[in-house]
Amino acid sequence: MAITLRVNGQEHVVDVDPETPLLWVLRDNIGLTGTKYGCGIAACGACTVHVDGVAERSCSVPVEFADGSEITTIEGLSEDRSHPVQAAWIEEDVPQCGYCQSGMIMSVASLLKEIPEPTDEDINAYITNICRCGTYTRIRKAIKRAAALQ
Repeated sequence: MAITLRVNGQEHVVDVDPETPLLWVLRDNIGLTGTKYGCGIAACGACTVHVDGVAERSCSVPVEFADGSEITTIEGLSEDRSHPVQAAWIEEDVPQCGYCQSGMIMSVASLLKEIPEPTDEDINAYITNICRCGTYTRIRKAIKRAAALQ
């Protein structure tokens, strides 16, 4: 089945099973490997992308539901890492292993779009991504810095 996706501003027509998770279409069919596979059950958040501006865990979104949607991956957030969240991540030296970071950054970008100056309670409620390395203190600092950079 031909499905049309607009990913990072470019249109892609893919011929895949409509039940295929969006994650695998992005990685295997379109070649954007910044979005990571973590758990496959939408629990960890490593696969987070924006679908029509909303943070979604792409491992649990059948590609048919994204047909015709505008999708933004970590590769499309900014070409030069100048997005406030990316800049804050670098300034606060957030990543340790880095595996969760693309999904974490995409979730934070969505949070700040919705709530430009989030409280700790907002961050706790909205950012449910898992960081295996436990860099949560640096993540929180980077979120606050990114809010100030906007």
